[in-house]
Amino acid sequence: MAVLDFIVRQPKTKTEENPPLLMLLHGYGSNENDLFAFAEYLHPSLMVISLRAPHALPMMGHAWYSIHFDAEQGKWSDDEEAIGSCELVLQFLDELIEIHPYDNTQVHLLGFSQGAILSYALGLTYAKRFASVIALSGYLNENITQLPQPDDAPALYAAHGSLDEVVPFDWGQRSAELLQQKGFAIQFDAFPLGHTVGQEGFYKLLEWQNALLDS
Repeated sequence: MAVLDFIVRQPKTKTEENPPLLMLLHGYGSNENDLFAFAEYLHPSLMVISLRAPHALPMMGHAWYSIHFDAEQGKWSDDEEAIGSCELVLQFLDELIEIHPYDNTQVHLLGFSQGAILSYALGLTYAKRFASVIALSGYLNENITQLPQPDDAPALYAAHGSLDEVVPFDWGQRSAELLQQKGFAIQFDAFPLGHTVGQEGFYKLLEWQNALLDS
């Protein structure tokens, strides 16, 4: 039994080789079914795995790490839990390959909100294990991320709604700008939306990912 619960879409195109893998990481308070709605539209060569975050919330849904509200400190994230979740995802990958064999040189991440923050952390800290990161409505948390040399980094794509009321647009934009200043190649797209992925944004990420996988 895998360390994390998940659902899977097998590749639509069958070959004798192990398929590339895309892992979907949902946002705070959600579950593995949320982003799995994307699965039927994603590149046919991909095996798509949607993970459930390990921490169950009191009301409903799951989280990759706790978000605390404190009168003095304001809103803050539990970075230790976030690092622990990164380690669980890596352990999951090691277990998954025994259950559903995949090409371990072609592991891709797509995360939304808290899942995007974790995707940045995983993809950049463990750059040799990941081929690309798509970070939607998230930001780079430098407390949980160790940056590699830019030439060693996975392909990077980020998008954010300019009207986001949950994760401020500036946080996402500044993260992309910081990475660019440090020499990383990243495509950043902005859309006039709140904390969501709209149709135009989804088409944009598909265009970017399909070009990467078809290259």
